[in-house]
Amino acid sequence: MDAPFNRHAKFDALVARCQDVEPILVAVAHPCDATSLEAAIEAGRAGLIRPLLVGPAARIRRVAAEANIDLGTTDIIEAPHSHAAAEQAVALVRAGRAEALMKGSLHTDELMAEIVAKDTGLRTARRVSHVFIMDVTSYPKLLFITDAAVNIFPTLDDKVDIIANAIDLAHALGIDLPKVAILSAIETVSAKLPSTIEAAALCKMADRRQIVGGLLDGPLAFDNAINPAAAASKGITSPVAGDADILVVPDLEAGNMLAKTLSFLADADAAGIVLGARVPVILTSRADNIRTRLASCAVASILCRARKTPPAE
Repeated sequence: MDAPFNRHAKFDALVARCQDVEPILVAVAHPCDATSLEAAIEAGRAGLIRPLLVGPAARIRRVAAEANIDLGTTDIIEAPHSHAAAEQAVALVRAGRAEALMKGSLHTDELMAEIVAKDTGLRTARRVSHVFIMDVTSYPKLLFITDAAVNIFPTLDDKVDIIANAIDLAHALGIDLPKVAILSAIETVSAKLPSTIEAAALCKMADRRQIVGGLLDGPLAFDNAINPAAAASKGITSPVAGDADILVVPDLEAGNMLAKTLSFLADADAAGIVLGARVPVILTSRADNIRTRLASCAVASILCRARKTPPAE
């Protein structure tokens, strides 16, 4: 008899990779609703993180009591409001007291403003960007979509960093040579569609080793990027077409709609992580289920370990 199909196998595998390692210290900024607080506590119980709850202590305890969430011995670091919580969470990372950040119930922009602050933030030479790690039942492997949450209209230079961040993430998750599809509406270069020109430029930059670590192709329409038959029907011969690991979208609107379409119409799960800062930032949505939130924490844990591991000789 065949084993039962597990539609969550890809995310379950991410969580399983973290079971025998030390949990990472995570500063959770303003977990002042039941959803974000429960996510942090559940990730702690699962051994993925050690949460440091940053926010108004009385309010956090009240939310926990009302939602029947057992805080146990979880540390709470007082911050009077959401802005102060974001500032304090970033300060914990700068002081070496946290290895990653996690968004609570504050707005994403509020946390990101503290992360990219010039003198007190967590900037690196890279542009900060977001990646959705998608577990799509009908796709045989994890699918990465970037950037669908941070950079609204990224420039060509921005996209170089966005791609580099996603390639680094794929490497950390065990994909040695990720296949990167630069998406547009069509698969040919046209002056009428600037995204096709940028896609062609990015691929030439990869040829010149300005982007390394992955195989790039584009422009590719979405179907040509993820479906071998669709790619073949257009006569596209490419190791990327029909088998992409990473989908690079033209702008945030396109990426956000693509990810949410997969989530709500294809029943996909979407973990979220922000890259390009000094530490991973776990970015979850109020609509996320607990499995997705645990997967996001697992990705952050894997990234932290990968950064501590020296490269092979």
